[in-house]
Amino acid sequence: MDDIAFDKSRIIGFSDAIFSIAMTLLILEIAVPNGESVNEYGTWKILEARIPSFIGLVVSFLVTAIYWVAHLRLMKYVTDVDSKLLWLNIFLLLFVVLLPFSTAFYVGSFFLTGPYVFYCFNLAVIGLFNYLMIRYVVKKEHGETGLTGVLAKWHKARAINGILIWVISGILAFAFPIFSRFVFVFLFLIILIINRYYKNKMKREL
Repeated sequence: MDDIAFDKSRIIGFSDAIFSIAMTLLILEIAVPNGESVNEYGTWKILEARIPSFIGLVVSFLVTAIYWVAHLRLMKYVTDVDSKLLWLNIFLLLFVVLLPFSTAFYVGSFFLTGPYVFYCFNLAVIGLFNYLMIRYVVKKEHGETGLTGVLAKWHKARAINGILIWVISGILAFAFPIFSRFVFVFLFLIILIINRYYKNKMKREL
């Protein structure tokens, strides 16, 4: 039973659908005002009240997009999908599906610590399963598909960055709640640094 190989194209298609649905559901958490509310409070007051919701939408959408792109890149190096990789992928998607809820929970209580820590936990676990998938594929393929050396380290470094940023942000929320909300900026900055570092390293090895 352990030797069963699953159709990679179906796994990718299913995963793409889950990612796209989760990303689409994020916008549904932003309440659309009716005409009476606009007349009573004004456009800018209503938009101002929804700033936390837009922050949650943008951050969650971009982070989910990063994980989706990472998933596409990783699956390129997979020759066949076995049971272990399939279940790692399923658990990754489970926490991707949870993200619209954790985002709504967080932005609905924007300055409370508990909901934000739960949101950070959700994103950190997505990062964890992303890392576990990368590590398993690197080990399983034994370099046969090109995922070796610097390239493998690049994938792992980006995955670890995603885990650490959200763990640190969640911990900081207890002592520095406002600052912790902006730690996500470092996620993108460090990705740029990692990309540049490993790109130069790959050039030196050519």
